[in-house]
Amino acid sequence: MNYWLLKQEPEAYSFDDLVKDGKTEWTGVRNFQARNNLRLMKQGDRVLFYHSVSEKAVVGLAEVSREEFPDPSDEKWIAVEIKPIKKFKKAVALEQIKAEKMLENIALIKQSRLSVMPLTKQEFDTILRISGEL
Repeated sequence: MNYWLLKQEPEAYSFDDLVKDGKTEWTGVRNFQARNNLRLMKQGDRVLFYHSVSEKAVVGLAEVSREEFPDPSDEKWIAVEIKPIKKFKKAVALEQIKAEKMLENIALIKQSRLSVMPLTKQEFDTILRISGEL
């Protein structure tokens, strides 16, 4: 199993929207590195859902439910499908992530503009621990 973090502005599509919808196609990725990360996603991989811009916090846990397919909004690019697992009772703020020594090399800090990023199991588990979900 692999671990990922997906970033989205909650005003555009929030974790609550994902829970309401039951699943969503992760479309509109137009960055080559992020696209390459989408290609590496496998069904069952775990995903941390990060609200960017206004909230700057990891707010929930999701799972890849469908691997790479052509992005319906532009078939030159790709998409994946994700489904929600659980909304966190306690979101993990960016400031908490930055303050955690175990997360000093996380892509969220090192490559802050990247919208689809891999996590190590240790990074993933550290964020779950901070959220109180582990």
